[in-house]
Amino acid sequence: MLTSKQRANLRGLAASAETLFQVGKDGLTENFISGCDSALAARELIKLSVLKSAPVTPREAGELTAARLNAEFVAAIGSKFILYRYNKNKSEHVSLG
Repeated sequence: MLTSKQRANLRGLAASAETLFQVGKDGLTENFISGCDSALAARELIKLSVLKSAPVTPREAGELTAARLNAEFVAAIGSKFILYRYNKNKSEHVSLG
């Protein structure tokens, strides 16, 4: 569980990060979840977006994706959301502040 201070720090780090994937009209597909899983393993912190045609809101998409991937939902800002998952096998980690 992340503290509010850790969430704020992760939001700041994600501000300059590139959006990796988009949730479209098909919603949270297996390909989307699989891609997010791989990205979290490699980066720990990812930013994703939700298109207007998607059947879920950014908050819903973030919470559902985080639950399926055993990750932390950091925040939903506008049409984007941020996920974090610690990777113990990685040599360099995202600073939680």
